[in-house]
Amino acid sequence: MKVLRAHHVSFAVRDLARARAFYGEGLGLREIPRPELGIPGTWYGAGDVEIHLIEVPPAFDAGTPAGKLTPLANHAAFQIDDYEAAVAALRARGLEVLGTSDRQGQLWVQDPDGNVIELIRPR
Repeated sequence: MKVLRAHHVSFAVRDLARARAFYGEGLGLREIPRPELGIPGTWYGAGDVEIHLIEVPPAFDAGTPAGKLTPLANHAAFQIDDYEAAVAALRARGLEVLGTSDRQGQLWVQDPDGNVIELIRPR
């Protein structure tokens, strides 16, 4: 077996509309077509990788995200072009941002369900 590339990252969400506001409007990801799968969800494109949001029922245990914003939690990382602009845009949306510096170029936020997302500008 030879792994060729990452295909998608999937996040369980409780409120699809709220998650769409974060990933689509907040992060600026572009929505891509998703087939009807019998469960609510939406897909986004992020370069060559897809982001799959799956709305899970209230009683479903999809695991527990980190209780606080930390880079130690399981997370997905997305490359960005402008560190300072990303920090400003996220804070303008009222999001907590855990950042490093423009020089280092890494920051972390949590989606509405507590999933940690890293945004990184290559050095």
